[in-house]
Amino acid sequence: MSNEPESFEAVTVSQDIEVNGHIIDSLILPKVLDCITSAGGSFRIKNISVGQARNDPSFALVEVSALNQESLDAIWGDISDHGAVPVIAQDCSLVAADMDGAFPEGFYSTTNQKTEVRVDGEWMNVANQEMDCGIRVDQSAGAAHCVPMSDVCAEQTFVVGHLGVRVHPQQRGTEKPKGPAIRQIAYELIRARRVRRGKTLIVGGPAIVHTGSGEHFCELIRRGYFDLLFAGNALATHDIEQALFGTSLGVYVDRGDLADAGHEHHLRAINRIRRLGGIRAAVESGDLTSGIMYECVRSGTEFLLAGSIRDDGPLPEVIADVLLAQRQMREKIADVSFCLMIATTLHSIAVGNLLPAWVKVVCVDINPSTVIKLSDRGSFQTVGLITDVEPFLRALVDEVNSLEERGVRSALTPGTQKSRRRFVRRRLQRLSES
Repeated sequence: MSNEPESFEAVTVSQDIEVNGHIIDSLILPKVLDCITSAGGSFRIKNISVGQARNDPSFALVEVSALNQESLDAIWGDISDHGAVPVIAQDCSLVAADMDGAFPEGFYSTTNQKTEVRVDGEWMNVANQEMDCGIRVDQSAGAAHCVPMSDVCAEQTFVVGHLGVRVHPQQRGTEKPKGPAIRQIAYELIRARRVRRGKTLIVGGPAIVHTGSGEHFCELIRRGYFDLLFAGNALATHDIEQALFGTSLGVYVDRGDLADAGHEHHLRAINRIRRLGGIRAAVESGDLTSGIMYECVRSGTEFLLAGSIRDDGPLPEVIADVLLAQRQMREKIADVSFCLMIATTLHSIAVGNLLPAWVKVVCVDINPSTVIKLSDRGSFQTVGLITDVEPFLRALVDEVNSLEERGVRSALTPGTQKSRRRFVRRRLQRLSES
């Protein structure tokens, strides 16, 4: 199979590449071929082997041709991110940074996929995988790490170009959805809590409070289903406003009436917490006795509040330095295996940028553009559920209760963990088309 141009004699440069894995059902091979033709090149499939069984990998040997080396290099830059590797492997090119806070020109820009680099003839894994970073190689330690631009130090050595870089695309299932999507999320929450193979991260927006679904959220926190909460000043402020005044944005959540001078309540809530010395201090003093932040403190659930330029106050625990907030997020997501994002576009996209591709992500939002933006930014593993917050959280609590009553927890014994993981993985894959 080929798509050689009409004037094939004009093509002067070619290179053989290999693509391995589940390249057919995950549509990796078609994407590689599409990248080649979209960039003005041509291809010839010299050999292909398609796996017969469902779990069998496939293999393709493809000759890639272009009019000149510059065009071929541009094609290579596109297809390498989809797992294509040259037949004749080469070491990566390493260049030292000449200043703090900037990569060398031509640096390799990372994806969120598992990545390896070839140094001295050996492939090494890249740690702290994250999109939109550079790869620092410490040859003396035999280690490679993803590093954000703001953390670059002069004289550190970084990968330049695409040669010597090998990407392993996350395999994506093509199964059709079966069963309610929310029940599948409940399965994942129960599995994560019972098996403890990783932390569960919740990324939440203030709509959780505005829609009156805070108590459902609190119920899941109390029962240990979330290990870590990422949010902004708004979620914490309006949660505390409701706890102190019964309002959110000045509106009584239980009946929808606007309170007298209710527009002042969020500022008064922030002011009181600042006077008490912070959220944790307010809980310990007995001044804050309910709400999401109260339950986090009482249950020991970690939380990180990242600030923005529009914040009032902010609350004492809010990290106003965005680079510092990013660094702390990176540290805390190291053991996250499942992430549930609810009604927060900016925080969802920000956290999605930090997560590697193998972390399962479910994004729940009434606005479909949030899910679309996550996928467009490279967080392709995100499963979207377009719905309002309150009915989702209410149904999620009901599904968790139902599954627990049916003995899902007892079924998740160490002897059945492997089969259960396969089951949950299949169920979550089906969410992508629900």
